[in-house]
Amino acid sequence: MGIFVSLLILSFLIFFHELGHFSVAKLFGVKVEVFSIGFGKKLLCKFYKGTNYCLSAIPLGGYVQMKGQDDLNPSKVSHDKDSYNSKTPLQRIAILFAGPFANFLLAFFLYIAIGNIGVHKLMPEIGKVYPNSPAFQAKLQKGDKIISINGIKIESWDEIKNIIENSRGGLDIVIRRNNKLIKKILYPDIEKTKNIFGEDTKRKIIGILPLGKSYIKKYSFLESISFAYNETLRASKFIIIGIEKMIEGIVPTKDIGGVISIVSITSQAASTGIVALLGLSALISVNLGILNLFPIPALDGGHIMFNIYEMITKKAPNEKIYERLTYTGWVLLLTLMIFSTYNDLARIFE
Repeated sequence: MGIFVSLLILSFLIFFHELGHFSVAKLFGVKVEVFSIGFGKKLLCKFYKGTNYCLSAIPLGGYVQMKGQDDLNPSKVSHDKDSYNSKTPLQRIAILFAGPFANFLLAFFLYIAIGNIGVHKLMPEIGKVYPNSPAFQAKLQKGDKIISINGIKIESWDEIKNIIENSRGGLDIVIRRNNKLIKKILYPDIEKTKNIFGEDTKRKIIGILPLGKSYIKKYSFLESISFAYNETLRASKFIIIGIEKMIEGIVPTKDIGGVISIVSITSQAASTGIVALLGLSALISVNLGILNLFPIPALDGGHIMFNIYEMITKKAPNEKIYERLTYTGWVLLLTLMIFSTYNDLARIFE
């Protein structure tokens, strides 16, 4: 059941991506010959208003085939009025960008749904005070509830870290203990630690851990829009930084995962609950959007790069060079797919 849900979600994310391309292509009068969910042999097809809508055998992708544009056959060009090639470079860029944008938009909607359902938050109550820490010296105790820091009201534990990290000088902390408000002043220590990518870093700490009590934070409609925007932006930054660290060699290549990893993690999220599943789906959707914008021929980003070249030089790329770069892009993508699948299988059988 978990695998079925995973494949269904992955197919939906890809469908939304292709729907972005499809919608803007239609807007500019481009004939879409095929709209397929999945690759390989076509299992079900429905021809409607000039487009063949298909469900294909391999549910691990999808594509929109526009008239005059075929990644598998880059030489297939048409300059008819309703073809992709007849449009201006700016219009083509809009069509290409619409797919990744649809993924960002979908993630935004998913985060809005999460905000309305409710997010689990840790209560700002102290569960442990480390000996000889700033909190210990300020005589903070287990069970103290942090009400505010430097005049900023605290509603959840995750707000504490950000305020401490961005603070300058001392911290004016108000706590509630035995129904009494108590003011404390303390100065954070600097601790050497490692970030999520394994790099040495420093952070400000006061030496406390949460008690572990949680509550569900539900956002109003307007609040959920702000929440969704911030979460989509945070997910995008996280993925971009992760890719940068991988290129720099900080994140080992053995950590690269493929479809098997996605299916496995999504299955686990599905068993955890709807919020976890929606959150992971949003993260994967953002990931799809960013990866498709990479300037690799055969990806949306690669085609955008070719069209930017045409806008600047006022001439289309050389056909032979264009074909070679496109085929090179396919080789790179297939190599990455094989490598990530190998990593997935190695983790299963290790």
